[in-house]
Amino acid sequence: MTLSLQGVVLRYHANGFTAIADATLQVGQGERVAVIGPSGAGKTSLLRIAGTSVRASEGRVAVLGQQPWALPASALKALRARIGVVHQAPPIPPRLRVVTAVLAGKLGAWSALRAMKSLLVPADAAGAQAALARLGLGDRVWERCDRLSGGQLQRVGIARVLYQAPDLMLADEPVSALDPTLADATLRELVAQSEATGATLVASLHAVDLALKWFGRIVGMREGRIVFDMAAADVTPAMLQDLYAAEGGVVPVHGVDAIAGAGEGAGADSRASALMCR
Repeated sequence: MTLSLQGVVLRYHANGFTAIADATLQVGQGERVAVIGPSGAGKTSLLRIAGTSVRASEGRVAVLGQQPWALPASALKALRARIGVVHQAPPIPPRLRVVTAVLAGKLGAWSALRAMKSLLVPADAAGAQAALARLGLGDRVWERCDRLSGGQLQRVGIARVLYQAPDLMLADEPVSALDPTLADATLRELVAQSEATGATLVASLHAVDLALKWFGRIVGMREGRIVFDMAAADVTPAMLQDLYAAEGGVVPVHGVDAIAGAGEGAGADSRASALMCR
């Protein structure tokens, strides 16, 4: 298992809020899983636990075959270097050059000396440009990040993870700032990376149509709990409407343009179209 959560609870002691309540999830190597659900369902918190940036209050967590909070600091750092995280709003310093932001994906694997040298003279500009080109940003490699739009910055954050080539990719609303065409193309690259390297991909997505199209397995969350976990082919309109009942039963989609094209296995488009039309 790449990721194993057993009876996980995440409770914020400052206000007593329970973000994750008794979550159990097993994700195997190379799987591609989409986590969906209304705002405040706990999707981001689940990914933060999986990415070892937050420690669960209760339960057992194993990531890439290791229990992160039982590791010494050096081993935990090495484990985190094998995890790539795509943030909804990438924490990229505004004055940083795009090439440096992308190369930061390898900082966990580089020595401190090589990392410092790369700040002055980028260690692998060609590699960074190749990752950016996959997302339509190959001509922006030498730009400063504060000259990019929100959507472009989001793609820079994804390019950093593509360049990192981690064993586990965690993407938190990775295409929220992109139009339907770019969102579709960007998820295609994340899925292609998973297929090419055998990496596991777990993504939280607001747009249910994109989740159904690109991911073979769907996890539905509501109020900090996993309410269903199944193959995309088995998800029904009634299940989606119930999941989003607090939002009037309206199932969020990114746009009809995102439904066209090939998806995870035969019939992905027809399934997504049928569900979205209800």
